[in-house]
Amino acid sequence: MFRGSSATKIDDKGRLKLPTEFKRQLESGYGPDVFITSVRGTSVHIYPVQVWEEIEAALAALPKTDQVKQRFLERTSYFGQEATLDKQGRVVLPQILRQSARMTGEVVVSARLDHLVVWNHERLVERFEEQPFTDDDFGYLSDRGI
Repeated sequence: MFRGSSATKIDDKGRLKLPTEFKRQLESGYGPDVFITSVRGTSVHIYPVQVWEEIEAALAALPKTDQVKQRFLERTSYFGQEATLDKQGRVVLPQILRQSARMTGEVVVSARLDHLVVWNHERLVERFEEQPFTDDDFGYLSDRGI
């Protein structure tokens, strides 16, 4: 399970170097193979291939004509690419996703329990300001025992 976040940078070749702890957790729990994608193109989602395959299995159980499924697959395929971490824990992010999500310079790698999300640092700070975590959000979680 992934926890926390860490700042890092995207190099000139479009490679993300995973922070050491995330690299260790990924490789020990899942191996070096990942699926890199996005739904909205504003951030990068890095799934261990095993986790992504579970999502694919759940999607496969939905009817082929399910329009939400089709829109989700359309976007995750458009931005998506399989990759393998190199020995230094680096992975090249898809060019189209680097442009869309503004993956240059400083970025933040954040845990989402079973996968990682990468944000352009400035864009993430803007998101926090535009979408604050409210008392209603705390109430929602409290109603669910969290």
